[in-house]
Amino acid sequence: MQALDEQYYDQLNEIAAAIQESESLAKYQDEEEDEYYNELRQEFEPMLSEIHHRVAAEAPLQLVSLEKLLLSEPFEGLYLPRVLGFSVLRGEVNDQFRYVRPNDHFKDILLAICKSVHFDQLKKRIGQSITVGFALSSDIWITNMLGLVENKRIRYFLQQQNNDKYRDPKERGQLYQRYFNQFRNEQYHAADFPASLGEMKANFSALRQFLLKRFELSSHNDSLKSKVMAFLDNRDFQGTEEYVEMLAICGNFIDLDPGERLTFSTHFERERRSFQEFDIRYLRFLSALYTFPGISSLNDERMSAAADKGWKDKISDYYRISDKIHSLGYVHPDTIEAVQDFYNSHEGLSVESECLRHLILTYFTRLMGGLTEKEYQDYFDITKIFSVYMKIFGNQQFNQSVEKLSMKYVTRLLHVFTDKRARDYQDVKKFISTQFVDMGFLKEKEVTEMFKTRRKRKKE
Repeated sequence: MQALDEQYYDQLNEIAAAIQESESLAKYQDEEEDEYYNELRQEFEPMLSEIHHRVAAEAPLQLVSLEKLLLSEPFEGLYLPRVLGFSVLRGEVNDQFRYVRPNDHFKDILLAICKSVHFDQLKKRIGQSITVGFALSSDIWITNMLGLVENKRIRYFLQQQNNDKYRDPKERGQLYQRYFNQFRNEQYHAADFPASLGEMKANFSALRQFLLKRFELSSHNDSLKSKVMAFLDNRDFQGTEEYVEMLAICGNFIDLDPGERLTFSTHFERERRSFQEFDIRYLRFLSALYTFPGISSLNDERMSAAADKGWKDKISDYYRISDKIHSLGYVHPDTIEAVQDFYNSHEGLSVESECLRHLILTYFTRLMGGLTEKEYQDYFDITKIFSVYMKIFGNQQFNQSVEKLSMKYVTRLLHVFTDKRARDYQDVKKFISTQFVDMGFLKEKEVTEMFKTRRKRKKE
C-alpha cells in the first residue's frame, strides 16, 4: 500500500472540513431525518467520487490509502457503500469463486460501517455487497468477522445477508458475474508490488490481475512503469515463471523510452538464453494474453522490436510470421501462403501454432465487432477468408470460435431484418442456408428450424 500524495490528502481534508460545516449535516444532527442525510450525500459524494476516480486513474497504488482515510469520522460515512463494493471486487477470486486469500480490506470497511453512527442510513445501500463478499469468503472468516460486531441488531442484519444458496459454486459464479457487471467500467483495482521473493510468490497473481485490468481499460499507467522496471531489476525474481510473465506484460503493454527499452531487452535476452524452456513459457503466457480484451497489433510490434530475432528459438519463429501478418494484413495472398507454410512446418498443438491461431482470431474478432448490420455483404465476402484459415488450421476450437462470432452477427441481422419478404432478409437466409452448412456451423435441419415461420395461437 502506497501512502497518499499530499495533493490528494489536502483535497480530502478540505472536503471533510466542508462536510462538517455543512448546513445539511447540522439539520441531520438536529432532526435525524433521512432527507437531510440524503442532501449531504447529494452534495458531497460526487466530490468524493471524483477524487477516487482521479487517484484510480493517476495513482492506483494509493487507492487503499485513500479508502482508509474515508473511514474516519469527519467524512460521516459518505461514499463508503461504493467503496465497500470496490473492496469486494478487488479481492482475487479462484475458479471456485472463493477469495484466494482473506479480504481484510473488505472487513475493515464493513466494520467501519457497522460502527458508524450513520449505520441505519448506510445499511440501505450495502446488502448486496455484503452478500457477495460473504459468498466469496470462507465460513471461518465470516464467523470471525461477525464476532467483532458487538451490537446484536447489526450482527443479525449481517447474518441475514449470508445466504446458504451461494454455497453452490455455480450460484456463486452467477452472483459474482452479475455484481461484477455493475462495476464493469469502473477503475477500482489496486495492488502492491513485492519487495521480496516470498511476497512475489504469494501475491503475483493479484498483481498480474491488477496490471492486465489497467491495460484493458487503457488507463494512464506512467506511475506504474518505475515499479515494473524495479521488479525486472530485482535479481531475486529472475529465473522464475512470474518473472517471465512480467517480462511479457512489460514488453507487450508498456511504452518505454530508448533507455528503458535497452534495459528491458537486456533482461529479456538474458532470461531467454539462461532460463530453461523460456520460449515455451513466454509463448504460453502470450497465448493467454491473446484472449485478453486489451490486446492489439501494437503489442506484437512492441515485442517484435525488442526481441533479438537472430536467436534461434520459437519466439523468433513466431514474431517473424506475426510481423508479416501485421504488415501485409491477414487477407493478403502472401500472408496466407506464409501462414500455411508456417503451420505445415510446426505441430498444430505446439504453443507457437496456438499463438498464431489466437492472433488470427483477434483480427476476426475486431472485424466482427466493427461491422454494422448494413454491412452484411462485407461479412459474406470475408467468410471466404474465414474458411481459408479454418482449412489451414484444421482446429476444432478455432472453428468453434469463428462459429460463435458468426452466429452472434447473424443473430443481430435477424433481429434487424424482420420482414421475410424483404431483400435483406432473403439475402441473409440464402447465405446462412448454404454457407453455414458448408462451413459446418449448422445442419440443414437447424437452418430450417431457424427460419421456420411461427404460427400465432388464435385467441379463444
